[in-house]
Amino acid sequence: MKQLLLLIGFLSSTFFVRAQEVLHITKEEVVTRVKENNRALKISEQDVLAAKGDLNQTNSVFLPNITASHTGIATTNPLMAFGSKLNQQILTQADFNPTLLNDPSQIENFATKFEIQQPLINVDGFYQRKAAKAKFNATSLQSERTQDYIALEVEKGYMQLQLAYKAVEVLNKALEAAIANKTIAGNSFKEGYIQRADVLAVEVHVTEVQNHLQTAESNVRNASNYLSFLMNEESDVIIQPLDSLAAISYRLNNSTISEERSDIKAMEYGTQAYEKMYKADRMTFLPRLNAFGSYELYDDEIFQADANGYLFGAQLSWDLFQGSKRFGKAQKSKAEFEKSKLQYEQYVSQSQLEFNKAKRMLLDAENKLKLTELALEQSKESLRIRTNRFGEGLEKTSDLLMAETQYAQKQLEYYQTVFEYNYAQAYLQFLTKE
Repeated sequence: MKQLLLLIGFLSSTFFVRAQEVLHITKEEVVTRVKENNRALKISEQDVLAAKGDLNQTNSVFLPNITASHTGIATTNPLMAFGSKLNQQILTQADFNPTLLNDPSQIENFATKFEIQQPLINVDGFYQRKAAKAKFNATSLQSERTQDYIALEVEKGYMQLQLAYKAVEVLNKALEAAIANKTIAGNSFKEGYIQRADVLAVEVHVTEVQNHLQTAESNVRNASNYLSFLMNEESDVIIQPLDSLAAISYRLNNSTISEERSDIKAMEYGTQAYEKMYKADRMTFLPRLNAFGSYELYDDEIFQADANGYLFGAQLSWDLFQGSKRFGKAQKSKAEFEKSKLQYEQYVSQSQLEFNKAKRMLLDAENKLKLTELALEQSKESLRIRTNRFGEGLEKTSDLLMAETQYAQKQLEYYQTVFEYNYAQAYLQFLTKE
């Protein structure tokens, strides 16, 4: 009864997997969908646009600031009333009467004003623009590296899905063989060739294979969900790869870490940005030269312009001392610049360390692939011999079960090694990409 319930549970879970929607897809199709829909890529694109916006803000170092305003007032303030009449060009001799000057009647004044401020020499602003440009370059290159990383994740995720299906395939065959051997064991027990303990051992083996198969099917769901996440699609779809898992030799163009790699180059631009900001903070001690001008229209009625005038000039300003604010800011930016140089050197060194590790990982995977392939052939032949002998009653049940288990393990180990070999090459290609 217990065995029947286990079998029913197993068949129910298998039916559930097969009842779900299955999406058959190639790796190229996954790559295309990821490029179009992946959230991480879209986020990196927005980071680039934000850096571009910061860069565009620094155009104010060269471009003028233009404003327009229209102001209306009513006043009996002696100074304002006299000045308003003067601006409206309606001042008469009678307005110089001391009584009227000291106690004027209410006057309305409407002023339309156009102002322009043009930076001429802003040395600190020039360096701030250079820093923004370096930051934009760094963000753009980092976005490219994000694309490379997502491509590696797609490669890895697709291979994990292939590996999961291979495990299901292997365990299904192992289950078929185990059930067939269970039938043989049952017949042999009825004929008195084996003991009841041998039959129970075979049944336990069948249950173990069923449990491993259920775990493998769960791994298929997990790998499918991860690929769906990368493609930004529904996560309850079971994805089935159209490409089979096999050992592939990638074309590795470089054998060393290049400082032209996008993320390393981004770190270099980041260091340049900190350097320019440090120089900008130092340049705040220098004077600034700005031009300004305005054109003004006045009237005692709204949106009228019976009188006008203009003003233009230039201003040389120099902040001689702001407490210790500028000194502290320059000190901080220098420390950040020195820190960024150390971080760049550390990142390059760490990248070289990862590269050396990846080369050894590839070499180990290549050697392991040859050994596991040989072990797989040997275990397959051993199982064939023991199965034939078991059918003739010449082999122990425990030896047959051990051979079945070993063959399934060697198959899984072989496909796991294929995955490791392919991924090691893909990762090494990722590290050496310029």
